[in-house]
Amino acid sequence: MTNHWIDLANSDCILIMGSNAAENHPISFRWVLKAQDNGATVIHVDPRFTRTSTKADIYAPLRSGTDIAFLGGMIKYILENDKFFTSYVVNYTNGPYIVGEKYSFKDGLFSGFNSEKKSYDSSTWAFELDDQGIPKKDLTLQDPRCVFQLLKTHYSRYDLDIVSSVTGTPKDDLLKVYLAYSATGVSDKAGTIMYAMGWCQHTVGVQNIRAMSIIQLLLGNMGIAGGGVNALRGESNVQGSTDAGLLFHILPGYLPSPTASLATLADYNKKNTPTSKDPLSANWWQNRPKYMVSLLKALYGDAAKKENDFCYSWLPKGDEGKSYSWLDLFDAMYSKQLKGFFAWGMNPACSGANANKTREAFANLDWMVNVNVFDNETASFWRGPGMNPKQIKTEVFFLPCAAFLEKEGSISNSGRWAQWRYKAQEPLGDSKPDGDIIYELFKEIRDLYKKDKKAKFADPILNLKWDYATNNKFDAHLAAKAINGYWLEDKTIGDKTYKKGELVPAFAMLQDDGSTSSGTWIYCQSYNQDGNNMARRDKSDSSGIGLYPKWSWAWPVNRRIIYNRASVDPTGKPWNPKKPVIEYVGEVKDGKYASGSWKGDVPDGPWPHLQNPDGSPRADGKLAFIMRSDGYGALFGPGLKDGPFPEHYEPLECPVEKNSFGLQLNNPIAAIIKSERDVIKTCDPRYPFVGTTYRVTEHWQTGVLTRNLPWLIEAEPQLFVEISEQLAEIRNIKNGEKVIVESARGMLEAVAIVTKRFRPFTIQGTEIHQVGLPWHYGWIFPPEGGDSANLLTPSVGDPNTRIPESKAFMVNVRKKGA
Repeated sequence: MTNHWIDLANSDCILIMGSNAAENHPISFRWVLKAQDNGATVIHVDPRFTRTSTKADIYAPLRSGTDIAFLGGMIKYILENDKFFTSYVVNYTNGPYIVGEKYSFKDGLFSGFNSEKKSYDSSTWAFELDDQGIPKKDLTLQDPRCVFQLLKTHYSRYDLDIVSSVTGTPKDDLLKVYLAYSATGVSDKAGTIMYAMGWCQHTVGVQNIRAMSIIQLLLGNMGIAGGGVNALRGESNVQGSTDAGLLFHILPGYLPSPTASLATLADYNKKNTPTSKDPLSANWWQNRPKYMVSLLKALYGDAAKKENDFCYSWLPKGDEGKSYSWLDLFDAMYSKQLKGFFAWGMNPACSGANANKTREAFANLDWMVNVNVFDNETASFWRGPGMNPKQIKTEVFFLPCAAFLEKEGSISNSGRWAQWRYKAQEPLGDSKPDGDIIYELFKEIRDLYKKDKKAKFADPILNLKWDYATNNKFDAHLAAKAINGYWLEDKTIGDKTYKKGELVPAFAMLQDDGSTSSGTWIYCQSYNQDGNNMARRDKSDSSGIGLYPKWSWAWPVNRRIIYNRASVDPTGKPWNPKKPVIEYVGEVKDGKYASGSWKGDVPDGPWPHLQNPDGSPRADGKLAFIMRSDGYGALFGPGLKDGPFPEHYEPLECPVEKNSFGLQLNNPIAAIIKSERDVIKTCDPRYPFVGTTYRVTEHWQTGVLTRNLPWLIEAEPQLFVEISEQLAEIRNIKNGEKVIVESARGMLEAVAIVTKRFRPFTIQGTEIHQVGLPWHYGWIFPPEGGDSANLLTPSVGDPNTRIPESKAFMVNVRKKGA
């Protein structure tokens, strides 16, 4: 989240899309309702009428997989009706940038497309540069090749009639949403978006979010109270896990994972340290060498020295251009390229797309380790449906893990608030906290390496810093301090001297000479000389907008709203004085600041803003979007793999043969895994209905925890499929009857819930039905509970993240026995 949970209460218009927040993020809804009580308009856009819909002022249905068409129509509405915030677009976005003449868009394809490689040459999307290497701009926004005009042209095709025929959303509902939401930003009203996996799990998932980001930039809703783009994470520490680098393409703190072609640290830094020649730009990433060296020192301690490149050569490195995502790893496992697998706190036999393939892939392993609280479909795959244990060689080790109440440490919520939790009781039986299991496991591995003098590439194992225990038990405080980072030698900066062994006070102090360590640079300040800032519980708040700066700690540097310097005009005065996030105040002489500083939230960069009160430029002023190398919010995004503007493409499995916006039906560079187990069926009459998956309040993730609790199973005892009354009549299905739901990849038995919550869509003049299933179930428990909805979903994904397309696929539904 660019903002945070409490900040939702500051919004004047809340668009909930790709999310059923009332049921799946119920605590968030406290703040939504507070905003509504204060007069905010709540909008819910979803294929299904849910509990969130019941609380919305406006509900609009849409077919799964058509979000970009819906949002593209809003972009067109904003541009054509002059709803955009001109000053914000000119000063804070790349709207004025001139795009090079090589750029074009035709028939659903951007320039630079290679049909053989299924990829784009993004150099054709480059900006025109002046003699200083700075992008040329037209501050009047009139040049036909400036981003703003190209944006207008691109979305001119997204008129109400076409958007309605693609999404199935009635035109009146489209206009209600567009009118309500476009009233924010330019005025003193703020608009925010709440989204979840309903946006992410598509072959255009990243572009779904980009489309809304464009809307927020056009309206001036980024950086302000009650604004932003806010992701509702699927569990309490998803934010913390990505911060810590659990994804294949990043190291802790979102540092890019090194590849084999980057042989030296200098090579790595050269490629991964973006710079801008614009004197107004001051981006985070220009200091990436400091973050990287500090990480290497945290990993390898005294062994990491300048003369050995701080042990950069010891880091694992992927092959250039190769993906190691979920889809790719399980495909490699299925193809017998992997020997072993750790499933730590997860149940991929149920959580992964095309789950039948995943389960078959397990049988190709030599060994598997499953660390979990309860037995689950992954640990016991070998005795599951369709499996013959006598033919499976995989040796499975199940390690009992302690549950939430039995371990200490931090979690980082969606709003980036890192909050410390204490242990309530000792672990039961032979179970152990994750930290203890990992700590002991690595000690055993290191002992094996010590004994084997011929062990290959032993240095990274033997020299890894591993001093996170007290009395031979994992100590979360020691780990948290290592994540924050230490001074490794005495250092004088300005008039301040820092002593060896002290904790680094903030990431701005990190060095690239080996004098500092930090396991995750964005968490530098979370646990410093002031103590454990994540454990703070001071409820005082002088901001008036619910920042609560002394409750826990938020990265970076306790900033509560990211890009908050965009909440003020170029002279540093809030766009909305009623809800100021920050403000630049100081002594003014002859129309210029003689002195000054920011008040309010921690400013997004300490620099003053762009202009003096008289409008003259400040020599020390810097741009607001400091996480972007050029300092501007991106209306045009040349860094993505599938285009600089979001474009509507149909899901890989869809009910139509034609894309109403162009000749290209699907995302041309979608991640497609090809094996005999990866079958895609578009417009196949055997699978006529759109399927989607979702969560229910009573269960969590794959149900490993909740399916073992009798009272929750009593509330939601088995897999169901929701179908409309119209579809039930067509298929002669009555409420409560057992039905078969099948796709090209699998088949499920479910209980039919015949409901008004789904209604048929009119798509390109044809009636299209959609059905939905929760994905919390599995064959182990409860009896007759059903199995995972992911037996139906395809293993195709977004080309940027490779997240599977689990929210839009084609199925059939028939009465059991029919």
